[in-house]
Amino acid sequence: MAILPNQLPTLAADPPGHSLGLDLPPGALLDTTAEGSWGEPLLWRADAPAAPGDWLRLVSARRTAGLHPVLVGGRPDSEPHPDKWELDPGLASYPGDHDADEVLAELWEEYAAQAEDADWPGLAPAGAPDADPDTRAAEVTDALVGGASWLREPRLALVPARRSADVPAAVGWCGPVNRTEDVAVLCAVLRSWEDRFGIRVVALTFDQLVVSVAAPPRTLAEAEAIAAEHYAFCPDNITQSSHASLRAYAEREVLGAHSWTFWWD
Repeated sequence: MAILPNQLPTLAADPPGHSLGLDLPPGALLDTTAEGSWGEPLLWRADAPAAPGDWLRLVSARRTAGLHPVLVGGRPDSEPHPDKWELDPGLASYPGDHDADEVLAELWEEYAAQAEDADWPGLAPAGAPDADPDTRAAEVTDALVGGASWLREPRLALVPARRSADVPAAVGWCGPVNRTEDVAVLCAVLRSWEDRFGIRVVALTFDQLVVSVAAPPRTLAEAEAIAAEHYAFCPDNITQSSHASLRAYAEREVLGAHSWTFWWD
């Protein structure tokens, strides 16, 4: 597994991160996993709730220190603090060791095909961006902190990762553990979405993942192709929702959408 140097320990002696070219607000380094202390910080989390503009102000940490900004919080009925999420980075492999098409095809066969009775249709074509991915991520994050009633106590965090898509694996996020113990296989899909649709991982709760989308589908056919990937990636999005069909999900949740939200039971 290719590992980048973790710059978070630097913040223990330099909390604002000036030596890393940062100017961080008060925050804490978190290293708690399901097995106890990880031995080094998994993420930095701000003490105060996030405000509009915070994500954009921290995005420079990716370029200067390899630290990716992401909101962490909770649903009203779940734990908002990631040090109590039972993170387990020891379960995660390296996302680059997995192929997104193969991952989705296997998940489709295991879950989606049971309901759809169809062969895996393959990856959807790449989209045409209508915004810079970081600009879109900032817009989505601002909307979340400004008015998402389902996101409780959202705070900005910084995670050492090779790319935004790797953030769940880097912290050992176990939100989809009822579907797969190795979240890196899903990060391989996120990497492919990052390449094809300009996504950024912008928010995590105990069991939810939100990504911004810089290249959303513009036709229903394009949305349906992506919806098939969503079905394989997170079948609960469809099977435990009010959507009557994959087509209805594509029309209501994917077509033209600038963010995608996933929830695992």
